[in-house]
Amino acid sequence: MDERKALLILHGKQALNEDVRAAVEGKRKQGWELAVRLTWEAGDAARLVDEALTAGYTQVIAGGGDGTLRDIAEAMAAHPNEASLVLLPLGTANDFARAAGISLEPAQALELLDTAPSAIDLGTVGGQAFLNMATGGFGSNVTANTSEDLKKILGGAAYLFTGLSRFSELHAAYGELQGPDFHWRGELLALGIGNGRQAGGGRVLCPEALVDDGLLDISILPAPQEVVGTLKNLLTEGFGIDNMFVRARLPWVEIKVSEGLHINLDGEPLEGDDLRFEARPAALRVHLPPNSPLLGSTPALNRPG
Repeated sequence: MDERKALLILHGKQALNEDVRAAVEGKRKQGWELAVRLTWEAGDAARLVDEALTAGYTQVIAGGGDGTLRDIAEAMAAHPNEASLVLLPLGTANDFARAAGISLEPAQALELLDTAPSAIDLGTVGGQAFLNMATGGFGSNVTANTSEDLKKILGGAAYLFTGLSRFSELHAAYGELQGPDFHWRGELLALGIGNGRQAGGGRVLCPEALVDDGLLDISILPAPQEVVGTLKNLLTEGFGIDNMFVRARLPWVEIKVSEGLHINLDGEPLEGDDLRFEARPAALRVHLPPNSPLLGSTPALNRPG
């Protein structure tokens, strides 16, 4: 197949996005043959990836929010090295794309078709893969309960608004995490298990995460009373108290959580109170900017902290 062919799998609600249409036409004028397929319901992303690979496409474009990107990345990782992935971020949060330095302008994002792909890791848990991050605690509940209408009106600020409005529901939850040379247990307010760096509309939970180091970054915000008392500031100003986090970088981590801890996977609720998260090294080839902050230049070390 001609190298300048790609298939765009586009979330159905973006079908009338004029910026996307213009970006696709722009690449076609540059000599690219771009086919477009729309998702409508659960399972469509995986089916369309299979169809693209069967048809011989070696580049697939994922157009949508973090959940759509996750679904397509997971489907492609089931067929390693058959095709590479270009991310066209069109969601409200776009957390992975923002941290990776991918433009939120469709035309600029599609320019990555002309760059070489990088082998990146994925996270896995319970047979599911995630591209960006698994989060737990109050912030995860906020992400899962932010309405689509509010996202349309406020964009990424919708998560902040929802967090403030649900402040009275705050409570800490018990969790226990264990990995190579690492063990922590106690009451926590927030938890991030990151391949990427941020979640929930821009909250940086794993500031040093890299997608090509074979490790997951673990960030735990414990819940002593003085931290609980300052949560409103955390929500309004971002997680600006880095010294209160407990952090580690691990190839795998097992977590046991109490009933009160909400977990979600790239924005989707995750059930389970005894989970094992693992990094799957070099699971996917993705077109990232050459200077992407998520790409490391030297092998990373396991640094419990």
